[in-house]
Amino acid sequence: MEPVFIHFLGAAGTVTGSKYLIETKKTKFLVDCGLFQGLKELRNYNWDYLPINASNIDFVLLTHGHLDHVGYLPKLVQQNFKGKIYGSAPTLEIAAIVIRDSAKIQEEEAEQANKLGYSKHHPAKPLYTIEEAEKIITRFEPIDINKWISLTEDIQVNFQPNGHIIGSCFIDIKIKSKHFVFSGDVGRPNDLLMYPPQKPNYADVLFIESTYGDRLHPKEDVKEKLKQILLKTISKGGSLIIPSFAVERTQLLMYLFWQLRKEGSIPEMPFIIDTPMGTDVLDVFRNFSDWHKLSLNECSEMCKMFRMVKEIQETYQIIHTHFPKVIIAGSGMVSGGRVLTYLQHYLSNPIHTLLLVGFQAEGTRGRKLLEGAHELKIYGKYYPVKLNVEVLHSLSAHADQSELLDWLSDMNLEPQKTFIVHGEKQSAETFLVKLKDTLGWKSTVPSLYQIEEIIV
Repeated sequence: MEPVFIHFLGAAGTVTGSKYLIETKKTKFLVDCGLFQGLKELRNYNWDYLPINASNIDFVLLTHGHLDHVGYLPKLVQQNFKGKIYGSAPTLEIAAIVIRDSAKIQEEEAEQANKLGYSKHHPAKPLYTIEEAEKIITRFEPIDINKWISLTEDIQVNFQPNGHIIGSCFIDIKIKSKHFVFSGDVGRPNDLLMYPPQKPNYADVLFIESTYGDRLHPKEDVKEKLKQILLKTISKGGSLIIPSFAVERTQLLMYLFWQLRKEGSIPEMPFIIDTPMGTDVLDVFRNFSDWHKLSLNECSEMCKMFRMVKEIQETYQIIHTHFPKVIIAGSGMVSGGRVLTYLQHYLSNPIHTLLLVGFQAEGTRGRKLLEGAHELKIYGKYYPVKLNVEVLHSLSAHADQSELLDWLSDMNLEPQKTFIVHGEKQSAETFLVKLKDTLGWKSTVPSLYQIEEIIV
C-alpha cells in the first residue's frame, strides 16, 4: 500500500488549462498540459512555472490536441523537461500544428504590442518561441489505442477513442491495481464527422469533464438554421464571419456548407477558410481517414469548394472586397488569430453577421459577444459592435449533460472517487448534483492547485 498524489494544476474550477500531475513513489507524470484561456487572472497562470521541478517529470499523456490541453507544452522546454510525450498518432500531429501556430501567434502579438505600445510590459515578450515549440515536438511518441501498454513497472495505460476530435481519447491508467480514468473531452454520440465515443466500464478514480454539465444542447436542424442565417445575411449584402476552432469545427462547417451547396439550398459565392492551422488539419483528416466518417473522395470534393488562405496579405485583399462571402477564421473564442483582423473592419457594420459555433469561455471576446457586448477591444483599441451576432449551440463537439451521463452508462460500479473537472463553477456543481440524483454517485469539484491522496 502506498500513496498516489493528484495535483490539479488546471481545468479545476474552470474549463481551461487542463493539467494534472500524478505523483507515485517512483514516477511523476502529467495528463495533458494545456494553456489557460479567457479570464486574465487565469491567463496569468500561463507565465508560472509548474509547482514541481519539470526535469523530474518522467512523461506526459495527451488526451487530444486542443490548445487548452497541449498549449503549455513548449513551456516545459524552459523548465528543462526531458521526458517523452505520448498520445494517439493523430493527436500528436494535431498537437504539433496547434503549438506551432500558438508559438507563431505569441511571437507576432509580442512584436505588435511593442510596435503599437499597448502592452504594460516593456518590452512585451512571447510566452514561448517557435524554437521552443519545435524542441518539444521532438519528444512526441505515438501510442497504440485500445490496448494496454506498460510505461513503467507499475504503470500501464490504455487510450480509447472518445469522439471529441480526430485522435481524441479517454485514458485508463492502471497504477498497480487501481484504474485512474481521465475522460478528456467527451464527444457526442451522433456527430456528423466523428464516430461515437467508446465508454469506460470501470474506474476506481474518475476524472470527468463538465463543460456542458449544466445544460442540454438544443434539438435543432443545424443545417437548416445555418442556411437561414446565411441567406438572411446575404440578403442585406453582408458577409458571414464564423470564428472557428481549427480542429474538427472548421471541417464540420465545411461539410455542412458543402452539403447545402450540393442540394442547391445556398447560392454560389466565395467560401473562405482563413485559418492556416485549419488547412493543415485537413491533411491530418486525409492521413487518418479511419478516425472519421468522411471518405477520401468526399474530403477532396468538399475542399474544392473553399478558398484556403495562407498569407495575411490575402486576408486584407478579402476584407476589401464588398460582395457577400462566408469567412471561417480562427480562433473559435475570438481570442486571437485571423478573425480579429476581419472584425476590426466588420464589427461596426450591421449588414454583416458573426456566428458563434462553440463553447465561449469566461473572459474571452467570444463570451462577451455572446452576452451582448456593445464594444470589443482588439489590439488596444475599442470597436463598436453593430453587426448581427448569432449562435449555433448544437454544433458543439462536447457532450451535454445527458450525453455525459450516457457515457458513464456502462459503469455498473460507482468509482471510489469521482472528480468533476473541465467546467466553469456552475456547470461543474450542477453536474455534481445530477450525478448524485441520477446515479447516486458522490463526487467532488476540485479547486486549482488542490492535491488529493489516493492509496493504491
